[in-house]
Amino acid sequence: MFGKKSEKLEHILILGLGGIGFYLAKRLLHEGYSITAIESDPKLIHYADGNIDARLINGNALSIDCWKEAQAGQMDYLIAVTDNDAVNMLSSMIADRFGIKHKIARVRSLDFGNKDSILKGEDLKIDLFIHPEELASREIVRLIRRTAGNEIIDVALGQIQVMATRIAESSPLANKTLIEISQEHKEFPFRVVAIARGITTIIPGGKNKILPQDQVLIMAAKENMPRLMAMTGVKEQRRHRVMILGGGLVGSRIAELLGKTVRVKLIEKDPDRAEELSQMLHDTDVLHGDGSIKEVLEAAGLLDMDTFIAATEKNEANIMSCLLVKHLMNKQDGDTGRKLRKTISLVNKEDYVVLAATSGSDIALNKKILAGNEILTFIRQNELLSVSHMHGFDAEVVDLLAGPDSAITRKPLAKLSSLMTGHMIVGSVFRDGKWETAVGDTHIHEGDRAIVVCTSLHLKDVRKMFM
Repeated sequence: MFGKKSEKLEHILILGLGGIGFYLAKRLLHEGYSITAIESDPKLIHYADGNIDARLINGNALSIDCWKEAQAGQMDYLIAVTDNDAVNMLSSMIADRFGIKHKIARVRSLDFGNKDSILKGEDLKIDLFIHPEELASREIVRLIRRTAGNEIIDVALGQIQVMATRIAESSPLANKTLIEISQEHKEFPFRVVAIARGITTIIPGGKNKILPQDQVLIMAAKENMPRLMAMTGVKEQRRHRVMILGGGLVGSRIAELLGKTVRVKLIEKDPDRAEELSQMLHDTDVLHGDGSIKEVLEAAGLLDMDTFIAATEKNEANIMSCLLVKHLMNKQDGDTGRKLRKTISLVNKEDYVVLAATSGSDIALNKKILAGNEILTFIRQNELLSVSHMHGFDAEVVDLLAGPDSAITRKPLAKLSSLMTGHMIVGSVFRDGKWETAVGDTHIHEGDRAIVVCTSLHLKDVRKMFM
């Protein structure tokens, strides 16, 4: 299972270095893959040349000469993520002729790649279709439909859960180190595995202190999650009233997916687009106005909403709108805690995600990261059991097995801290038919299954520790 990467250096051809392409190139290079990229924009080539160690070819993605220069016949994967759907689909057919085994294509249109589509994956020689806007829309809908007040993801076939929550001044975890927390709360096992503070994600050790307004990731067994939520003050609530700012591809799709089961209001600044949406979205109240203005939001009924989603194409507008909305909601609710309401922002710049999630946005999503992680999961599928990216954190939750004579098996976790502190933390280990919270004296053995949290750029180091 873990021999694949050590036996053969895998070569990946990326078409397009805007957005998803550059993000993937950076991540895959860090993990030890060989990257060749074809890009027609000289500015993107120049930027990539100064920031990543990849083989770069300035040319047309459909130029056969460029493919030959890239030595396409030696590639293991094609990742076609140009801004043109037709180019990406045709490129997959060209890649098939060159003998490239695995083909991945970014396609915005939902008319391709589905079981009911006229042209399916096998027709276009595409193994994985990536629909960034659809991924973002469905992820936001999933988050809204959760009954829990904060984001919770299932790992280890749902037996372990990871909860993301903000620490209030009154939280029993505030202003305490992880050592103090473990000493005070022994009624059931849980572990703080990541802290987002400002624009930084911390993989904590025992001496790290949790501060008010930190966003934290806490891992616990599924049966203990209600007790953890009660202890940290996270309430359960069903949300039925949603306001969306921005009627683009993501905003309108969210409204379409939610409209029949949730009360939805959508604010669109462009009058023509607002009129078009009012005809399309029969179950949504479409309003024309500037959602960055306090009076417009209040007139639209913001203070009766449970969830606010900023889904315009502008980073700053989304972040600032969520900050304004959070202020207005908190001002109305006061300190009574009678309502638990959420703001979700779509952030197009990777560097803004953690910033957004630690300011006015309870959850920040990035289409590029969502699409990139979908591709990375596909590529890693033979090495890792699963990888989940935590929104608002520069962190991955990894499910994997310990290989024979791997570094992780040689000593108890406490004695491996010099190799792990600040980069990764083992949260749980599957042993004797059940999941156990990992502690300092936990000794992982060959074949043990573990849940590890690491910063995104240290996933490579996690794999090395377990290989």
